[in-house]
Amino acid sequence: MVKAVDGVSLAVKRGQWLGLVGESGCGKTTLAKTVVRLLKPTSGHIYFDVPDEVKAEIEELESRDTNSGKLTSLVRENDLATFSGNMVRLFRRHAQLVHQDPFTSLDPRMKLKDIVAEPLRIHRILSGEAQETAVKELLIRVGLSAGQLGRYPHQFSGGQRQRIAIARALATKPEFIVFDEPTSALDVSVQAQILNLLKDLKSEFGLTYLYITHELLIAESVCDYIAVMYLGRVVEMGRPEEIFHTPRHPYAQSLVAATPVPDPKRRVGRIVLHGEVPSPANPPPGCTFHPRCSRASDECRELEPPLEPISNDHYVACFHPL
Repeated sequence: MVKAVDGVSLAVKRGQWLGLVGESGCGKTTLAKTVVRLLKPTSGHIYFDVPDEVKAEIEELESRDTNSGKLTSLVRENDLATFSGNMVRLFRRHAQLVHQDPFTSLDPRMKLKDIVAEPLRIHRILSGEAQETAVKELLIRVGLSAGQLGRYPHQFSGGQRQRIAIARALATKPEFIVFDEPTSALDVSVQAQILNLLKDLKSEFGLTYLYITHELLIAESVCDYIAVMYLGRVVEMGRPEEIFHTPRHPYAQSLVAATPVPDPKRRVGRIVLHGEVPSPANPPPGCTFHPRCSRASDECRELEPPLEPISNDHYVACFHPL
């Protein structure tokens, strides 16, 4: 059995832009799809706008009596991991996902006006002239024009298609949007335009973002907080300046050292990681990074290090952080 995501615990504060970075295959996209319930988790909890006291009560009841009727009731009412049917549909009015490749996430047989209007129809928010007006306003807001309503996805550029995907995500007026590497397939100049658009939308509508990327320079420039994943687990979390200037986990240090710096006068040391990334179907015991870590000890090979604070808002899962 493959554990694509194992023991990840994240809290995204309202209005925050949280970046999730890591190499391909570490579980970022699986986590994104699970958060918005495109995938159902095998265990754990997913909370959306649930008071801290309710979460604390659930945790306390779980530690005391797993068969409590009150616990079952609280979980069914507040835990997205247990939602199904209409409850999931209602939740998705408040949370949306923008995929990595807009060409495959947009129906090639649907016109632009139908693509953006689809969430409005599914959730029965608007219809008729009010729906048409809302679609036009959304397109203009993301940098497109009402004159393009009758076109199909293949008639747009990559950057324009991603704007369409963003407009569709905004249709239900969500509070939380997950972006799965939305600029990785775009040219650098178009990337900057999309990122500036996301900044403006976040400020204008008071949105909260979970932004998945493998481009660390982008994460550093736009995110308020960053989490680093390795083989399905979060190994370090902190503010951008902490992750990029004083990384403490050896994997985070290697990622930062491998990031190209657009300054020919600035020299960055290189950290060579030996060996290959272990298979998620057969992860090593203890710390999953220990086979490639130069500081690994017997403790690392036997025990899994917990994610613990080393300073204010800076967390590391390592027995021997620098």
